[in-house]
Amino acid sequence: MLDILKIALVFTAILVLLRLKWNIGYVLIIASGLLAILYLMPFPAIASTLKSTVTDIVTIKLFFALTLIRSLEMVLREKEVLARMMEASRNLLKRKKAVIISMPMLIGLLPSLGGAYFSAPMVEESTKGLNMSAEEKGFINYWFRHPWEYVSPLYPGILLASAITAIELRNLMLANMTYAVIIFAAGFIFSMRGIRGEFTKKVKIEKKDLWSFFPVSLILIMVMAFGIELHYALGFTIAGLFLFYKVGIKDIFRTLKHGFALEVIVLIFGAMLFKFAMENSGAVVQLSRYFTEKGIPLLPILFILPFISGLLTGLTVGFVGGTFPLILSLAGGAHLNQITFAFASGFVGVLLSPVHLCFVLTREYFKADVSGIYRKTIPGCAIIMAGALTVYFIL
Repeated sequence: MLDILKIALVFTAILVLLRLKWNIGYVLIIASGLLAILYLMPFPAIASTLKSTVTDIVTIKLFFALTLIRSLEMVLREKEVLARMMEASRNLLKRKKAVIISMPMLIGLLPSLGGAYFSAPMVEESTKGLNMSAEEKGFINYWFRHPWEYVSPLYPGILLASAITAIELRNLMLANMTYAVIIFAAGFIFSMRGIRGEFTKKVKIEKKDLWSFFPVSLILIMVMAFGIELHYALGFTIAGLFLFYKVGIKDIFRTLKHGFALEVIVLIFGAMLFKFAMENSGAVVQLSRYFTEKGIPLLPILFILPFISGLLTGLTVGFVGGTFPLILSLAGGAHLNQITFAFASGFVGVLLSPVHLCFVLTREYFKADVSGIYRKTIPGCAIIMAGALTVYFIL
């Protein structure tokens, strides 16, 4: 029972600090220190934990992947590749529904704080003249930007989950694919009823607009089809973009410097430090023993811990970094069906979180009623969890 109280204290500290808008990396470093104090870790154990955190190959790979993602995003924005992707989508897609959802989906391809506020005017523009409420527009802008977070290697949440659990990224992406499809399908079920037909305006499609999809597609193909590790795929693609656009040495260094941000370093260090602190403090062993002795079922724990963390923080890296080390200990290892179910549960919490930045920005832009957006979001999330249960028992 004492171990439950200790972990509850650590978990509460994580949630409180995240609600206070602290950087998740610093929060997990503090949580690691709290673990060391509560479990009276001797100095050699603390030194070993720090050494493992810095030298572990997973830490190094995660560092390069996240820094290169930031560099890639900068290149795609500055060279207007993302803008051409959106223009191509407008010209390629004829159906009204397809055009409306394409904007948040395209903006959502790249992880970006405030991205929902970027796509909101595009949704507003594409729905002009249509009988659509502010709540429905808000739901479309919010909901359709989020299928990618379950499956895209460009998002830090799934990368962190793969790193912590040591499950191959490709396998986790494939297991999570069901949830991405459900988000897409549920979005059509709960929005755009009565919207039919095509937009009459037709614009000639230019080849450069079609080629704009190539960089992101190349990364996904290398990771999914050929099993190339993400940091290699990102490095190859960025180098190709530098050559294609004839980027000068000065701009190359500026782009790479943008990627090597302090916030990324702190995030990775904090997440991996917390993982090793959970293991080396003895917390995982004691908790596993407690739950085994009490006969507490694992499935409710796989839902409750990530869901609450996601709901209270509105951050994918928050529920992954804060709960997955504990889940690993309770599950007795990294089992794909358990981890993908926990990921689905946590992200449903994120989608329902009132502090989720995308939700806040979307509601603010459209001046939409919160309950109106939730009336569509809640049943959509229920369908996701039904799919997650199915995947759990199949795997």
